[in-house]
Amino acid sequence: MTHPTDKRPRLLDLYCCQGGAAKGYVDAGFDVTGVDIAPQPRYPYRFIQADAVAFVLAHGAAFDVIHASPPCQHDTDCQRIRGNSHPDLISPTRTALDATGRPWVMENVGGAVPKLRDPVMLCGLMFGVRTYRHRFFEPGGGFTLAQPDHPAHTVPQAKMGRPVPSGHFGQYVGNFSGVQAARDVLGVPWMNRDGIRECIPPAYSEHIGHAALAHLRAGLEVAA
Repeated sequence: MTHPTDKRPRLLDLYCCQGGAAKGYVDAGFDVTGVDIAPQPRYPYRFIQADAVAFVLAHGAAFDVIHASPPCQHDTDCQRIRGNSHPDLISPTRTALDATGRPWVMENVGGAVPKLRDPVMLCGLMFGVRTYRHRFFEPGGGFTLAQPDHPAHTVPQAKMGRPVPSGHFGQYVGNFSGVQAARDVLGVPWMNRDGIRECIPPAYSEHIGHAALAHLRAGLEVAA
């Protein structure tokens, strides 16, 4: 593993995919390293191909903050409809994160909420992103997140996989059309369709990143 040349705090991005969360953390002020079990040639920052749980157990304590997005397919409606089987990695990921002694946040979809502990829900409307895309974030390791106000959904949303009519928000999941429009809306110009349909919009993780930086600063002040 290489070390950054600047003084930015270090964030470990587990199950990183194509780097939506990473972009937001970089914008907030972190030096980010991504880890994924599959090659991620589109990931725009430092990348290590490895098993996320094994890597965080071996190296997680070397980072200042850890983000994890265990695969969500186990808890999505479309996968239950299709009858596909996927591993449930939320509990083993939480156990590994706790073992590092570092502040962390774990993200997943609405179907996983019963397994998450006091998660905060983020929505595109909270950040001026023209899609709803609710994602849920469980903080841990001494890190806490406040729940932002949730604006009412007054703009209609396109049906899943359909073109986005004028005056609607897109729903960029599944085999959706309009990849370039999705890139523009979500702020992920380097991604392909596969990355877009699963990504965390960078605006969400930038918000979390600022809270994490405040948490780190507060810890330094107490230590001083």
